[in-house]
Amino acid sequence: MYAQDGVDTKEGDSFSAFAGSLCKMTYNNSPYVKIRDFSKGHFRGPRGFQLSGLPEDFYIDATPDGEGTKVVLIDAAQMFFTGGNGIVAMTCGDITRWGGLPLLIINNLDVATLGKINSPENLAARMLLWGLKNVCDQQGLVMYKGETAELGKCVGSDNPGALLKYLWSAVAIGVYNPKTVITGDEVEDGMDVLALREPSARNNGVSSLREGGKMNFGGSFYQNPDAVGYLASVAAPATLYDKFLAEANGWFSSNFKPIVPIKLISHVTGGSIKSKFAEDILFPRGLSADLTNLWEPSKFFKQVRKWRGMSEEECYEVWCNNNGALAVMDPNYSDLFITLGAKRGIQVTIAGQIKKRKKPSVIIWSGYSNKRIVYRP
Repeated sequence: MYAQDGVDTKEGDSFSAFAGSLCKMTYNNSPYVKIRDFSKGHFRGPRGFQLSGLPEDFYIDATPDGEGTKVVLIDAAQMFFTGGNGIVAMTCGDITRWGGLPLLIINNLDVATLGKINSPENLAARMLLWGLKNVCDQQGLVMYKGETAELGKCVGSDNPGALLKYLWSAVAIGVYNPKTVITGDEVEDGMDVLALREPSARNNGVSSLREGGKMNFGGSFYQNPDAVGYLASVAAPATLYDKFLAEANGWFSSNFKPIVPIKLISHVTGGSIKSKFAEDILFPRGLSADLTNLWEPSKFFKQVRKWRGMSEEECYEVWCNNNGALAVMDPNYSDLFITLGAKRGIQVTIAGQIKKRKKPSVIIWSGYSNKRIVYRP
């Protein structure tokens, strides 16, 4: 009877057992996390964790976030294996941007239906978790626990032909060393602002990219063959900076001393540079910045700007424009930071400098037309 209501407990148990096996494969990913499994082999059984080998006075934090509406694009582009990048980028990034170290992740996957074992939608859902496990292996994270629920019509999509209708969120658990927390309070006039390149759209401003696609390709653009390249571009996985930033901040050094003394890390996410960099950090401290050399926006950003008639100011208030994060430091450390990034496969450029002006402002030389954009309190 329950299966007729849209919830198949047999398939749900099979999926949960699969997810539990993936979690167990990551239990040794972090040298700082010890997992004790009391379940005696049952995927729903109890388990716990202890932390060790960390700075003596460490503090624990938990950060929730989710994939957002990018789930629709991931489904349309059939890029399920790389969907986990967004989950990790959005949650763990809220720890590393303050100088912390992410250690564990707990995910929650809500679907309209899991389908039968080996059905296309069931395989797609399993591919999501395989991809998350792969990301955890790369980033040294423990995929600790999770929850999957079939919610029927309560989970929808604006793509009528969606294979897997789903919502995905998570909570990351990490730690801070009070000696190396990065608050922005030590930012000074003359420091360099470095931009970490993000080839994808990341996971912010995606709703506007979806609407732009509809305006250009039509309401059924998800199934439009001419839109395949566009979908692949905007659904591309978010770049993961966390292991690189944690390394620079000394988390993998024997004495936990930073390799690069970073004074500020700002993720260019919701609200973009205006909100996350200028209004949240610089303006309250009476500081300014000139950003003359940000990464140039990709083709798909330029396309959507044209399709929607957006101003350049709007673009820099909604999208990352291929600048996933900004880091501020003394110029003497900029070259070392760039070199460390290259070793992790992350492109970094000196995008500008911090300034001290009578009236705070952040000035951007737009990558769309080299127009001068000015933000003030």
